[in-house]
Amino acid sequence: MKSFLLTVMCSIWFFASWAQPNIIPKPTQMLVAKGEWTLGAKTKIGAPADAKWTKVAEMLAGQINKASGYAVKTVKGKGDITFALSSDTSLGEEGYRLLVTPKGVTIQAQTAKGAFYGVQSLLQLLPVEIFSPAVVNNVKWKVPYVTIKDVPRYAYRGLMLDVGRHFMPLDFVRKYIDLIALHKQNQFHWHLTEDQGWRIEIKKYPELTTIGSKRKETMKGHYGDHKYDGKPYGGFYTQAEIKEVLQYAEDRFVNVIPEIELPGHALAALAAYPQLGNNPDKIYEVGTKWGVYDDVYMPREETFKFLEDVLTEVIDLFPSKYIHIGGDECPKTQWKESRFAQDLIKKENLKDEHGLQSYVIKRVDKFITSKGRRMIGWDEILEGGLSPNATVMSWRGTEGGIAAAKERHDVIMTPNNFVYLDHYQADAKTQPIAIGGFTDLAESYSYDPTPKELSAEEAKHILGVQGNVWTEYMKTPSYVEYMVWPRAIALAEVAWTPTDKKDFADFSKRMEIHKKRLDYLGVNYFGAPINNKFEYAWPEKK
Repeated sequence: MKSFLLTVMCSIWFFASWAQPNIIPKPTQMLVAKGEWTLGAKTKIGAPADAKWTKVAEMLAGQINKASGYAVKTVKGKGDITFALSSDTSLGEEGYRLLVTPKGVTIQAQTAKGAFYGVQSLLQLLPVEIFSPAVVNNVKWKVPYVTIKDVPRYAYRGLMLDVGRHFMPLDFVRKYIDLIALHKQNQFHWHLTEDQGWRIEIKKYPELTTIGSKRKETMKGHYGDHKYDGKPYGGFYTQAEIKEVLQYAEDRFVNVIPEIELPGHALAALAAYPQLGNNPDKIYEVGTKWGVYDDVYMPREETFKFLEDVLTEVIDLFPSKYIHIGGDECPKTQWKESRFAQDLIKKENLKDEHGLQSYVIKRVDKFITSKGRRMIGWDEILEGGLSPNATVMSWRGTEGGIAAAKERHDVIMTPNNFVYLDHYQADAKTQPIAIGGFTDLAESYSYDPTPKELSAEEAKHILGVQGNVWTEYMKTPSYVEYMVWPRAIALAEVAWTPTDKKDFADFSKRMEIHKKRLDYLGVNYFGAPINNKFEYAWPEKK
């Protein structure tokens, strides 16, 4: 730390009490000097002769040129803005140094990923117009003299999107990834299968999409309303489309984690392949109401073969180290009534139906592990005994995460009272319909993902935090945006910034500037100027 400060003092003429830049998430260390460097039409961006570093430089040049009308070019080596490989191992894979002096801008990192996060901070040091999708005239493109050293608090910084309840078009999925990357999050959890719709093409089982991706109608309002819209609904992604999304995410250093639900939340799959259910003679239909269905997979060998075939295609498609299998909200009613299930419980010497769920999860975990991947499941996978290689997402509060970490299992914290972005964020009387609950911006920001109950060694198993976005009541992309941001931005700072640097009043001030960036990006965040109606069928922005 002392040597870092000495370097800073030698690099910049003098430091003063100066207005702090509005960067979100807040950097780990930042010193500001009086003065500004000006980006001009002849500015050059230099980068190492490496494809990934060059790509980062080109993305920066592209955004500058789009907003300024300049023709900023990239070069190999040194430029007015220079990307440089750092020998500082404390930066890790995702950290960076950013130095702005009268001579220009330098971004140092150990990897192109770290350099990319340095770019996100540099963009936020520029006037907010830098995020404009079209040329903005009469802007002085100045950057304050600043020295930043920035390293994330957690390795896992995620945002989930459920497309099972309401399908989201590809252009919005790409926008979602853009916003994840802007806020230095690195995981996109894509919830692809549900009772109400199967959204991923599986070539070996085409009826998963020809049948399972469509429902005859959709529930309107809350449960007690008993209303339906009478309109057929559907949608799915082809494997070719998913590959396009994966490349888009990779270019922005976002890992995409697919979720294939089992053994519950499987009604859409059972509608396509009823022989996998507990009553093969039953006529299953894709779910039309929200909530939990009793219809779950029957753990026959035929079912395991189906699940392994599906997961094989998913694993071949997604490069992610993690594969999410759900494992939550699996009713045991049908297993209790099934002679086959009860015989299997006796045969495998299982304690009960919870043990049977654990049996299913462990078999799937073994298969995923054999493919060189890691399994993630919701905290219900703790019931009946946790699979040896599983990573737990703790959503029903923090208890599941604490229990898993104490057993030395990796954990991603997603407790619903802090990170569920389908909750109301203001008085329900003033808001479009939501599932319920209340989580405002301050509550999301207040969350600390590392439980105090854990020892220092146990705490190492807390990988990070994730915001969850369930779309029962989010019919359109603009509705999702309204519910997700800015609460997801608060969670991005929770995941990145050291606890002692967090301050909600300071964050709120920075958000006032940041909202102007979101306006240029066309984000329909809570309180955005483009909000115009609070209703279920949220209107698309033209």
